[in-house]
Amino acid sequence: DPEFTLVIHEHKFEPAELIVPAGKKIKLLIENNDSTPEEFESYALAREKVVPGNSSTSLYIGPLKPGRYPFFGDYHQSTANGVVIAQ
Repeated sequence: DPEFTLVIHEHKFEPAELIVPAGKKIKLLIENNDSTPEEFESYALAREKVVPGNSSTSLYIGPLKPGRYPFFGDYHQSTANGVVIAQ
């Protein structure tokens, strides 16, 4: 499965727009470089997972139809936002 990485830094997801291939299951690695926990949450992807501070976790998403799938950090919703773009 293709693997993609999201990094949490200063309560923001980097990159804020993650482009992935449509029609394929992917592994999403989430690295939290902050000292506080963050929760990756996406209603569009039907996923939520807490990532403790200074640690990482992974989850699988897809296969996705072409489109935009927003996600956010539940603990810092004003700054931790992003979108998975399947194309």
